[in-house]
Amino acid sequence: MLFLFERIITMLEWLNQIDTALFVFLNVTLANPVFDVLMPFITHAETWYPVWVVLFIMMLWKGGVKGRWFIVVAILAVALSDQAVNQLMKPFFERIRPCNVVEGCRMLVPCSRSFSMPSSHAVNFFTTATVLAFFYPRYQGWYWSIAFLVGYSRIAVARHYPFDVLVGALTGILFALFCIYLFKYVRRRYNLPLEKDRK
Repeated sequence: MLFLFERIITMLEWLNQIDTALFVFLNVTLANPVFDVLMPFITHAETWYPVWVVLFIMMLWKGGVKGRWFIVVAILAVALSDQAVNQLMKPFFERIRPCNVVEGCRMLVPCSRSFSMPSSHAVNFFTTATVLAFFYPRYQGWYWSIAFLVGYSRIAVARHYPFDVLVGALTGILFALFCIYLFKYVRRRYNLPLEKDRK
């Protein structure tokens, strides 16, 4: 039993070394003047508030039944995943942000004392991207590109390690798929339409 525990500790230390090396490569080696301006803009939540407002207004106004279902599923998925991350996962892992411990990192926004694993930004954006891809698959390339950019920006500004973003992305996708499954079950169970019948 002690041997197994030691092996697990060794593996975790090895993964942490890889994660730190990837962080230094993405945050320091790939740094450039364009990213110095672009990444802080992309990473700020306030940047995306108008996008969310316009999206939800358009879904309510022009989206019909499908648009309203999207809003319900998206809000449920984001609420569940966000609570799981902030109330369970971050307190469990208690990982310190790289901007607080990695010497020589390029901190493009003020650091934070809150825990790092997983990235809430990655969770929220990948949750929303997954739900959007289910309801509106035609433009899913845009959804995933935006989610990826936001996730990368968290590394570029030194708020997160790459594995923080990866775990956040996977968490968001899993919660979104769970809520999509619930939606499909309820829809079948009660024979609910996805589109309004046209006469």
